[in-house]
Amino acid sequence: MKILFAGTPQFAEIPLRRLHERFGIVAAVTQPDRPQGRKGVLTPSPVKVAAEECGIPVFQPEKIKNEAERLRAFGADIMVTCAYGQILTEDVLNVFPRGVWNIHASLLPAYRGAAPIARAIIDGRRETGITIMKTELGLDTGDILLSEKCPIYDSDTLGTLEERLSRLSGELIVTAAEKIARGELSLKKQGEGFVCKKVAHTEVDFSRTAREVSCLIRGLSPAPLAFGKIGGVPLNFWYAEETDCAADAPAGTVIAASPKEGLIVKCGEGGVNIAELQPSGGRRMSARDFLNGRKIQAGQRFDKPVL
Repeated sequence: MKILFAGTPQFAEIPLRRLHERFGIVAAVTQPDRPQGRKGVLTPSPVKVAAEECGIPVFQPEKIKNEAERLRAFGADIMVTCAYGQILTEDVLNVFPRGVWNIHASLLPAYRGAAPIARAIIDGRRETGITIMKTELGLDTGDILLSEKCPIYDSDTLGTLEERLSRLSGELIVTAAEKIARGELSLKKQGEGFVCKKVAHTEVDFSRTAREVSCLIRGLSPAPLAFGKIGGVPLNFWYAEETDCAADAPAGTVIAASPKEGLIVKCGEGGVNIAELQPSGGRRMSARDFLNGRKIQAGQRFDKPVL
């Protein structure tokens, strides 16, 4: 069975490699190289880098919807998509005689759309998973071939959970492709679900509960990162955990700020220990290193966000 793979970010790299090891990939479709960093250096996607390492031909259309005939020329039986980043049209779907199959990082029908991994952490979910579904014109509404659960731990960040889900997706898509090759297509209709969008507001509202604040910070790390302002000066937050905090103080108040105690902030209910952060224009560091020689003190208060 010939497979065309379409994906872009690092999350899609393991599924690409696993499918190539098992079946061989005829070509990898990914987004065009984009400028990155302050200098705007033209940078290939992680999928392009991985594909070239594996000797897989790479195709980078600006708009895949206009490339049905070019896709047909690869002669693939199926296309597998994984966080590719472009909407497929009916013309593209019709190219592949055995269908287009998508790797989605949630237990559909929950968390259709963008940023499903981040949203699951932010919402305080205890589990998520990977779904392999047949792609149709609706947004992540196709019939389900396979799905598998994955726990979400209290220590998980977007980065750690994304890594585990990427490994799981590599295993599951190989199993799915084997089923497709054998014609074992027992598909399940999706029920009613909901579409999630990328997080628009990343400034922390400390009037929320400690769990909500911790989940927001971890769900946005390593990117785009949650942040708070103290005296108008922004701080990016990399990691925080809930902590007991019975202090009688307004939400957002710094309860402790020392290398020994850490950076503890009062929430609407409980408190959070901000363990890793990044000052504006600085580097990522532990709270202990940050608090050495800096003037944040107990009793100061983080600014209330403007939402």
